[in-house]
Amino acid sequence: MIPGEFTYHRPSSVAEAVAILANHGDEARPLSGGHSLIPMMKLRMAAPEHLVDLGGIAALKGMSEDENVITIGAMTTQHELINSELLSAKLPIISETSLLIADPQIRYMGTLGGNVANGDPGNDMPGLMQCLDASYVLTGPDGEREVKARDFYEAAYFTALAPEELLSAVKVPVPPAGHGYAYEKLKRKVGDYATAAAAVILTMSGTTVETCSVALTNVADTPLYAADASRLLTGSTLDADTISRAVAAAEAITDPASDGRGPAEYRTKMAGVMMQRALARAAERANA
Repeated sequence: MIPGEFTYHRPSSVAEAVAILANHGDEARPLSGGHSLIPMMKLRMAAPEHLVDLGGIAALKGMSEDENVITIGAMTTQHELINSELLSAKLPIISETSLLIADPQIRYMGTLGGNVANGDPGNDMPGLMQCLDASYVLTGPDGEREVKARDFYEAAYFTALAPEELLSAVKVPVPPAGHGYAYEKLKRKVGDYATAAAAVILTMSGTTVETCSVALTNVADTPLYAADASRLLTGSTLDADTISRAVAAAEAITDPASDGRGPAEYRTKMAGVMMQRALARAAERANA
């Protein structure tokens, strides 16, 4: 199918884009990489009357570091995340996760902002941003506001983003040097959404976990920050009993659908398996 009729806008500034969104409200949709929105438009699951292409706004691209926080423009592509020396040095889990998204053609066009903003529970970056305790910069007619990734997602495709706002940047606090990290993703084939996936960030003091953060992807209608599992692991020595209780706590918050990726029970168990794998790899990397 082909999309319905729409008016195409290509603003050159954030202010111009926000003005268009504010003027047209629910009838307008911002376009970043387009890999989620365009297919939905072709299927007539989305039918915006105004399409606001953000590709011409230079201010939405690039990344910088200030006071141990890395700010990434919403229109920064997955390809650019993969090849960033700054991220490789300070936040390698972002580059590693980007490599697991779809295929090279998609990654050349797909953006970080598009991946986190539209509320698709199958996207990889939302869960990772929750794990990293990132914040989203939302820009609207009244200026900017920041919303934690852990508070942003309300239901599938429903977020804290207002119709007249756009997600302009992502702010990520840099974990301590020597931190461990891993993103483990089970999928049926290259380019597919995750059957289940898990992100882990931790720091170690000798054999004891000083800090730990766990998040899950595509096992509910939103990404899941596994707060109870994170608390159980913090202060532990990653003994088998603690890991077992933490995995059970993470599995308990899942609510996956039974679909072509497997029945709900299987996907829940795979979330636990991915978490265990990510935890083991993160612990191995910590202070390595």
